[in-house]
Amino acid sequence: MIKKTLLVIVVIVAAILGYATTKPDTFSVQREVSIKAPPEKIAGMITDFHYWAAWSPWEKLDPAMRRTFSGPSSGLGAQYAWQGNDKVGAGRMEITEAATPERTVIKLDFLKPFESHNTTTFTLSPDGDNTRVNWTMTGPSPYVSKVMNVFVSMDTMIGKDFDKGLANLKMVSER
Repeated sequence: MIKKTLLVIVVIVAAILGYATTKPDTFSVQREVSIKAPPEKIAGMITDFHYWAAWSPWEKLDPAMRRTFSGPSSGLGAQYAWQGNDKVGAGRMEITEAATPERTVIKLDFLKPFESHNTTTFTLSPDGDNTRVNWTMTGPSPYVSKVMNVFVSMDTMIGKDFDKGLANLKMVSER
């Protein structure tokens, strides 16, 4: 009986690991919101990392988080690094493209608890009196991520944070 149980467990684990190899090599998470504010105002909240404390969904997870800003105060080359508790980990961001107000691209490097290197893009499009804000994060999906993806997708894990961040950005921008 024990041998049969072990065999079933081995077959299930092998099936999960095999299925994980069929998952995509990259991931993408995307959310969008309409904000009643001009693109220039919203872009200023995105391209100046000092403003992220007002709207980023991760900023409030660790009140003692250490933040470091370097490079220009905003726009191309602006950098932001953080180190915090287990909920926020450690990492850095750098604005690599700033076609303000239409598009901002950020190189996003997570260092802890897991290392990963992703790209975040904010695209702003005028829409009458409103601005459509699209927030996308893309990156590689190494094998460990593919195994995790068998049980929960990156969209499920990060999407709710994007929704919360965009709601915060909307609230701050519409003041």
